[in-house]
Amino acid sequence: MLLSVIKLIFTHHPILAYSFSAALYDSSGNLHMDSNGGEHVNSAYDSTLDEPPIYETTFSNGEHRTVRPSVVSAFGHDTLDRVPNIDFYRNAGSVSGHRAVRPSLQELHDVFQKVMEDDVEGSDGTPSDDLESAVPIDSKKGAVKFGWIRGVLVRCMLNIWGVMLFIRLSWVFGQAGLGIVVIALSCVVTTITGLSMSAICTNGVVRGGGAYYLISRSLGPEFGGSIGLIFAFANAVAVAMYVVGFAETVVELLKDHSALMVDEINDIRIIGCITVVLLLGISVAGMEWEAKAQIVLLIILLVAIVNVFVGTFIPATEDKKSKGFFNYNSKIFLENFMPDFREKETFFSVFAIFFPAATGILAGANISGDLRDPQAAIPKGTLLAIVITGITYLAVALSATVVRDATGNITNAIVPGGFCNGSTAVACELGYDFSSCEVEKCKFGLMNNFQVMTMVSGFGPLIIAGTFSATLSSALASLVSAPKVFQALCKDNIYKALYFFAKGHGKNNEPIRGYILTFIISVAFILIGNLNTIAPIISNFFLASYALINFSCFHASYAKSPGWRPAYKYYNMWLSLVGAVLCCAVMFVINWWAALLTYGIEILLYIYVTVKKPDVNWGSSTQAVTFVSAVSNALSLSGVDDHVKNFRPQILALTGSARTRPALLDLAHSFSKNYGLCLCGISFSPQGPRSEALQEMNAGMEKNQQWLRKTKRKAFYAAVACDSFREGTESLLQASGLGRMRPNTLMMGFKRNWRTAGTESVQNYVGILHDAFDFEYGTVILRMNQGLDVSHIVEAEEEMLKALLSLVQLSFFASFSLSVSVCGPPPPQVAKMNERLLEASSQFKKKQPKGTIDVWWLFDDGGLTLLLPYILTTRKKWKDSNLRIFIAGQPERSELDKQEMKSLLQKFRINCTDITVIDDIHLRPSSDRNLEDMIEPFRLHEGSKDTAQAEAMQKEQPWKITDKELSEFEEKTNLQLRLNEVLQQNSKSANLIIVSMPIARKESISDFLYMAWLDVLTKDLPPTLLIRGNHKSVLTFYS
Repeated sequence: MLLSVIKLIFTHHPILAYSFSAALYDSSGNLHMDSNGGEHVNSAYDSTLDEPPIYETTFSNGEHRTVRPSVVSAFGHDTLDRVPNIDFYRNAGSVSGHRAVRPSLQELHDVFQKVMEDDVEGSDGTPSDDLESAVPIDSKKGAVKFGWIRGVLVRCMLNIWGVMLFIRLSWVFGQAGLGIVVIALSCVVTTITGLSMSAICTNGVVRGGGAYYLISRSLGPEFGGSIGLIFAFANAVAVAMYVVGFAETVVELLKDHSALMVDEINDIRIIGCITVVLLLGISVAGMEWEAKAQIVLLIILLVAIVNVFVGTFIPATEDKKSKGFFNYNSKIFLENFMPDFREKETFFSVFAIFFPAATGILAGANISGDLRDPQAAIPKGTLLAIVITGITYLAVALSATVVRDATGNITNAIVPGGFCNGSTAVACELGYDFSSCEVEKCKFGLMNNFQVMTMVSGFGPLIIAGTFSATLSSALASLVSAPKVFQALCKDNIYKALYFFAKGHGKNNEPIRGYILTFIISVAFILIGNLNTIAPIISNFFLASYALINFSCFHASYAKSPGWRPAYKYYNMWLSLVGAVLCCAVMFVINWWAALLTYGIEILLYIYVTVKKPDVNWGSSTQAVTFVSAVSNALSLSGVDDHVKNFRPQILALTGSARTRPALLDLAHSFSKNYGLCLCGISFSPQGPRSEALQEMNAGMEKNQQWLRKTKRKAFYAAVACDSFREGTESLLQASGLGRMRPNTLMMGFKRNWRTAGTESVQNYVGILHDAFDFEYGTVILRMNQGLDVSHIVEAEEEMLKALLSLVQLSFFASFSLSVSVCGPPPPQVAKMNERLLEASSQFKKKQPKGTIDVWWLFDDGGLTLLLPYILTTRKKWKDSNLRIFIAGQPERSELDKQEMKSLLQKFRINCTDITVIDDIHLRPSSDRNLEDMIEPFRLHEGSKDTAQAEAMQKEQPWKITDKELSEFEEKTNLQLRLNEVLQQNSKSANLIIVSMPIARKESISDFLYMAWLDVLTKDLPPTLLIRGNHKSVLTFYS
């Protein structure tokens, strides 16, 4: 129903089918002139470095001035403007020619003074809400919350005292000697990570998601989203690893009693799958049941560990001696002290097998959403668990009680004290001959028997129970952690396809769907059935997570953001960095291809999230560092003088809000692209209370910036509230930007309705141009025949959307009749005009057809008139448009002017397809009827009045065009008419025309006459840009 209504509305309003891409242009305000009124001196000009001017002439009024000979004859009247010349672009002291200084913008623009002073020379969003400050939507009354002991300490200890303690620790001691280095290196990595994690989790409220939450809120969604999937997957695979450890123990028992079901590997798979199903049932039952099960398992595990220590002091029986156990003995300790790596094992391969035991430090953090006070519980419980378990691992010094190899055969007993040699010498001295183990592999000893703990203990079945407890508790913790982390990732909706798994059930918001997915993954890896294959994969995934946790702490500290205030103070940013580097190094040493695969997956996920740009803002340290870098770079730039080689057009486009002037914004964006500054500006002029204007401005700031970002315009949005539009524009001209990153070029649209807009509006428009010249901005005006402003279409669209909302909220039938009556379709003629306007407005968004950009470089303004079109040709959309250059000249030296321009362009390394010298610009236009009709309403006609009456009329209407003014500037007026004629003849089919903008001298040329000049110059032409640089070089031919 709703879709059909929307379709009906859009049928009545076809203009809503178009996309809109630029901004509201407000021309209702005024801008005051520069109060200083002082002279502008060219800081780049040094009179001591220049030779006397080369070109000089004396005019009919006796005035002597430097001027290029072709200027007068080319334009037909006296002008200070210079045609483009290579001498303006030379460095001071150039050996290849004299450096000439073009007239300054102020000399052309300021009030004309007949008496020139000797010392006057030429011149060359409201912050986004804190998402983490809100109460979590899933918090429900009656949910089970844990303290630091049950929630963190117990879980971490159970996870660390996992499968490695009873099944692999003896093997580690046998391969790596005493094993202290392996255990110590693991403890170093986990301790540094624990310190970093403690700092991060005490820097604000911690929600559910564990390591993913900590990383994403610290480094941002790109890092968090990439590591979140890997971390959740690693926990799911860890379930398989722990269950395989449990199944191995069960299979060993079956093997001892000759009760294998199929064979060893398949029995491990069968038992593992059954075990995971049982664990899944406990997990789905809820966190409370899972926590109770963990307490029971912890008690069993503690009893088993104590049982091991007791067993080492009980005198060894003959059976145990035959299997390599001789109680504590210094000779055994010394023999096992040095490593003895076998079967291609190395220190790091052994470390890779052992390290997954250390991954348990995140077991408590992974259920952060189920903790009463995560900020206090995670640091306290995690660090205490690392200390307790580290001491335990080191204390179980089985390498001082058990030899590496033993036969298990009592008949190998010999008389102690005989001659002994080889690797079994210690056993020989203790009364057993295990020399056969040097020839063939034995079944007992540290290197061969994974069930050494059971043999050493005081009561063997307790070790079996402890093994079951350790493996099952670790598997249960990982089975709970993986869905919890995955659910937090899905809730953030970073990967929209995974949002299905965000849904929770019950008072604890249990991720049932995540449990099922974890179950499937763990079963898949259980079918591998080989613990040594699974462990290195787990090591790499967890090490990647550890590396990012450490880097998060370093990054946040390095950014020195005022928001980084962790309550936990016992951390060091450089230690965290060392921890991150250590984790990365260990990843490659353990398994280089697995490390590359891990980073490859992480980079791909990072790129995916970066491209998708999730709509989240967590105040990450990445933002803080970006800000710090931006400030640092801006300050560095401010300490370096601008150089012409590094000039970039930094555009201040008077677009208004970010939707209603597409063509102007698109063209400005083409000039700046990703390599320069583009600033969209608007001035709010309060019609009512100022507070309302400020509210409107503040509400629109973030909205417009988001629209620019969403439509991939690399631009900033700036708004000011002033009494008039002109005053606001002056504020933007003066205060926009930062240091060297400030606009240098003003871009605005041509005022098509100047004849009907009213005197004040025209004075405001021309006044803004005067202000731009006063502040030494380059100035660009865009004119398109269809116009630029689509604000009325945007307003119609917004009204239609409001009507559509009403349609949804109210009864369908009642609101439907209302919406149709209020927002009826426009008349056919208006709709057609709107369609043409929208088509023209999107012209610069599309790829331009094969054609030309015609550059009419009539006056030397520093090169901006040439640089901007060249920049366009470097963009993809304009690559099929070739430059054509048009210059003014005189008949007797046309070829010479062409060669000079060709040489200049070659030095500038700017290619063009054609250079045309227009040598008849000085001729009178064929007709001036259009201009006369245009300015007739604004003429004073004081010529037929006597002097007193004329002065009174001029005083009453000072803005009108006087007969004296028309007569005085007749030649310049005729030049604009003539230029339009030659433009019509030569550039009617161009994709874009660029023309040097004429300048109106203040207090000499009236605003309406100047607007008439601009109008007749650009009338009935393709899209036209009027450009005037600030008369400082933006091009150079020096390297």
